[in-house]
Amino acid sequence: MEKETQALFKDLLLKRLDELYDEAEKTVAGMTDTEETFPDPTDRATLESDRNFMLRIRDRERKLISKIREALQRIEDGNFGQCEMCGDDIGMDRLRARPVTTLCIECKRKQEANERARGA
Repeated sequence: MEKETQALFKDLLLKRLDELYDEAEKTVAGMTDTEETFPDPTDRATLESDRNFMLRIRDRERKLISKIREALQRIEDGNFGQCEMCGDDIGMDRLRARPVTTLCIECKRKQEANERARGA
């Protein structure tokens, strides 16, 4: 992959990483700054439900942050855009849609077919 293309993906990944960190900071600030008391147990339950939902989202984003860091490392190592299974180039359309991917579309299809066959 050309250096210019790698630089574009690096910028894209770094921007996404910054967005995720900003969202995490907002979540922490929102959970620590509130000193709300609710006389109605239903209101309290709604708040707790909303917080649990937000924490699940942030956990997914935490995993995405890890994948972004790995993709940035692959850019630095010079193997970004290469399939881990077959070694072929991952298509640009796939990389644009999911820049953290490590598998080409064919290998990903095979992986998913194997997972379905095992019932996973």
